[in-house]
Amino acid sequence: MDISIHGSFLPQNDPEAALAFYRDLLGFEVRNDVGYDGMRWITVGPPGQPVSIVLHPPAVDPGITDEERRVITEMMAKGTYASILFSSDDLDGLFKHLADAGAEVIQEPTDQPYGLRDGAVRDPAGNLIRIQQRS
Repeated sequence: MDISIHGSFLPQNDPEAALAFYRDLLGFEVRNDVGYDGMRWITVGPPGQPVSIVLHPPAVDPGITDEERRVITEMMAKGTYASILFSSDDLDGLFKHLADAGAEVIQEPTDQPYGLRDGAVRDPAGNLIRIQQRS
């Protein structure tokens, strides 16, 4: 059986800020941008790689209650709702680029005892992005 990861979902509450971060700052390509009823689902991904991230409006699933919607909104505001893991062959250079552009750096690149160097930033919606570089 051959299984691969096609994509992942991250919430966004400001499509233009999401585009500025993922497209303009990280250099991802926009693969799809779908609007419906005043909302946008934006699919982005690194050039030359088949995996995608769908940046979606939060809490719009029909089965979500008002209380769940409130909790999701609060968790996004605190930066505790969603996360994703990236890797880079130049972690320090990437973090300098992100910091110079004003990204919210949560953890500067750090050597970990388990053989990785990693750091963390938040995207404009508060999603935690951990970025690692293997030693």
